[in-house]
Formats: sequence, C-alpha cells, structure tokens
Amino acid sequence: MGVLWSLLAGNLPALILLLVGVGLLVFEMYIPGFGVPGMLGIATLLLGFIVLRPPWQQGLLLAVVLAAVLCVALVVCLFTASRGRLEKSKLALKDVALDPEQLSDMGKYLGKKGVTRTALRPAGIAEFDGVKLNVVSDGEFIDQDTEIVVRNVAGNRIVVAQSTDN
Repeated sequence: MGVLWSLLAGNLPALILLLVGVGLLVFEMYIPGFGVPGMLGIATLLLGFIVLRPPWQQGLLLAVVLAAVLCVALVVCLFTASRGRLEKSKLALKDVALDPEQLSDMGKYLGKKGVTRTALRPAGIAEFDGVKLNVVSDGEFIDQDTEIVVRNVAGNRIVVAQSTDN
C-alpha cells in the first residue's frame, strides 16, 4: 500500500482526477437520474488512470481499492435511504404532486358545494370556492356546470354527488 501511496503522491493531477471521479460517482449514487455525473465520474477515473500510467500490479491494486471505496459508499447510500435520512437530505429531490399537509387538508372540502367544470364519467374536475380539484362521482354521470356536494374524502380522492338543493 505504501508503494501505491508514493505513486499517487508523486502525481498530483492524477490523484485529483481520481478523487473527482470517485466524488462524481458517489454523487450519482445519492442523486440517481440521467447519469451525467456517473458518466463523467467514470471518464474522470479512466483519465486519472491514463495520466497516472501505473505498472499493471499497482494499477490493479488501485482499481481494487477504488472499487472497495465505491462499494462502501453504495452501502452507506442504501443504508441512509432505507433509514429515511436521504429523505431529509438537501441533495434529494422533493418534487411531488401533493404535500402530506395538502392531503390531510382535503378533509376541509367535506360537505362543501361546488360546480363541475367537466362532465363526471365518473371522474372529472370540479371547482370549490375558486379551487379546481380532481373529483369522482359515486358511479353516476354528472353533466358539466352542475352543482355538486362532497360526500366523502379519502386521502386525495374526493367523492361527490349531485346536489339535491336546487
């Protein structure tokens, strides 16, 4: 291992390229997506090996060390994801259709009256106090611009019926 360190310490550009490559691959593990950081990480690692030009024994040893480091990083990434710590990370994307607060807030529409903006067959769009929501009727066809009332709310599913008050 001392021979490997002396090889890396004597070649600072190659060491920087290898560290940047490992960093990009670890970043790709935490933010999976299109793969640009991962591809750049692999290319940077290969460029680091080309710049370093180690003898085959030291190159093999370096490849094994880098593979072990990446395996440990993957285990840490999977462990933090399973524990929910990745959810709290600022690196994780949090784009979702509805917040949990909004889902729990749907109960405020229970009993409210609104107007259908599309025909409900049985699903469609209705407007309640200026807010358009996806709703579903309880099996019946309801025409557009018909007054409705919310009968049930379960999560983000809002069940409506035609209003009897005309």
